[in-house]
Amino acid sequence: MKGLIDVVFPRVCLACKQPAKEALLIDNLICAQCWGKIKKNPPPFCHCCGKHLKGKHLVKNICGQCLKGKLHFDRAFSPCLYEGVAKELIHQFKYKNKEHLGRPLSRLMIEFIREYNVPMEYVDVIVPVPLHKSRLYEREFNQAHVLSKPIAEEFGKRVLADVLIRHRRTKTQTDLEERERFLNVQGSFSIVDRKKINGANCLLIDDVLTTGATASEAASVLKNAGAHIVFVLTLVN
Repeated sequence: MKGLIDVVFPRVCLACKQPAKEALLIDNLICAQCWGKIKKNPPPFCHCCGKHLKGKHLVKNICGQCLKGKLHFDRAFSPCLYEGVAKELIHQFKYKNKEHLGRPLSRLMIEFIREYNVPMEYVDVIVPVPLHKSRLYEREFNQAHVLSKPIAEEFGKRVLADVLIRHRRTKTQTDLEERERFLNVQGSFSIVDRKKINGANCLLIDDVLTTGATASEAASVLKNAGAHIVFVLTLVN
């Protein structure tokens, strides 16, 4: 019966859209070939935004973008690059209602934490970057919250999914220039209960870090509410 189902409804990789045997699918979702093509973010990393450092910036351990302006988080980390398979999977995850992709994608983040010794022992709480309620209604789930849950389970941390809110709906950051991105998110977050944040070290989680504008604005609000250290972890940069 199972063989007949596989013939009529073959399992398809969500990245390449090709049929694959169940044994060759990661979490029954992604074929092993595509999984192996996910491009990792290689060290050395910028000590601020976490992006790969090249050439002259190796000496200062900080990239040119971070040298130009102050980001409010203490350090960011990202295991993958936003291209190829990773970009396709994030598109499927966020815009094609593939919430179940959160588990394998969060595994990439967990593996990175372990490989590069991200200091989870200093983290008190995990805070997903929130969506505005209207966008959450459209999407039906917050991808940052979905990514946060397996990480919290793995490292025994508490997720505060309702302490940081996005009270103003902003334009999508995708088509905006760097300066416009910072202006777009300015004043868009607020804290519901300061007592949950005051004195805490936070790990802010999102799916993508490009300029760092969204993470920086969220970190600023957390710190103004009394957060001590704010690290950022995104799937890609």
